[in-house]
Amino acid sequence: MAGLVAAARLRELGETPVVLEKGTRAGGSMLLSSCVIWRFREWSEFRAECPGGDERLQRLVWERLDDALEWLVSLRAPVMWDETGNPLTSGKRFDPSGLTDVLAHAAGEIEVGVASPRHATPLVLATGGFQGSADLVARYVRPAGPLRLRANPWSSGEGLRLGLERGGVLSAGMDEFYGRNMPDTDFTKEDFVPMAQLYGRFARVFNDEGEEFFEGQVSWSENDLVQATARQPNARAWYVLDDEALRQCLRDGTVADKAAAAPTATDPGRLPFPAPPDARLAVRVSPGITHTIGGLRVDDRARVLDEDGTAIDGLFAAGADVGGISTGGYASGLAAALVLGLTAAESVVG
Repeated sequence: MAGLVAAARLRELGETPVVLEKGTRAGGSMLLSSCVIWRFREWSEFRAECPGGDERLQRLVWERLDDALEWLVSLRAPVMWDETGNPLTSGKRFDPSGLTDVLAHAAGEIEVGVASPRHATPLVLATGGFQGSADLVARYVRPAGPLRLRANPWSSGEGLRLGLERGGVLSAGMDEFYGRNMPDTDFTKEDFVPMAQLYGRFARVFNDEGEEFFEGQVSWSENDLVQATARQPNARAWYVLDDEALRQCLRDGTVADKAAAAPTATDPGRLPFPAPPDARLAVRVSPGITHTIGGLRVDDRARVLDEDGTAIDGLFAAGADVGGISTGGYASGLAAALVLGLTAAESVVG
């Protein structure tokens, strides 16, 4: 998303950018998402939810997002919802295919199957993070077992590597990621959204050794539970549900509806450890990684910074190639991609 946004804005500003797309089509992981682009309603909520994040970049996203959403609407991007349905947040939900088509048209020239040139200037890095690289995930995120990819396969850290080669430095949050606990079985891109098991806050959560490992209350996003699962033996967990948990309502039905439909749902008697006496259903889950939270350090003009905090001439980053915005919590990756894509384009022009 960030690369398409940057190119579209550059064309508005009279430039002739070229999008170099490593994959076989435009849109990255935006095309595979629910495409809700949001911010916290209150600035204090943003800081409370992501206390380790770069405050300058958080403020940039929070202050610019509403106008950025209206910019998308002005391009005739198809809006599905005018609100998020979450009282903590405001934003819009777009049709992902329609939004991709609108941005690709506005971006102009797109070369598919082409990697970023090593020495191009100016260059906006927007490769989507490093979740597609098992080596980089193992080095920086350090999960206790392999994380399955819940994103496009092409975001494998080229932007991070290139930025570091040209003198950039890493942000905070390199060991963090955004994702969803999914049924512990094979899934396809069509399953990314509907098969997310977003009811961990109602479950008792055990690892394979029968230990309840999550202390305290699970956050509304459940991203903290996903990251905690990644650090359990084999990076796996069990959601164990009693009658009260099964009756809880979700946006698209009840917990019972969602859990029973999971391919790994089973009778609690089949657990590898003694089940709680009131257990009625158990679901085996494992983390799907959607995008990394750490990345390159940039300033509020999307310029990649070196070790001294000086902007590297002609090098910009946007989207999940930028790190540290959501450190310590969770905030909309698409919102950061949109705002930083616009910011990078405007900074290129000066």
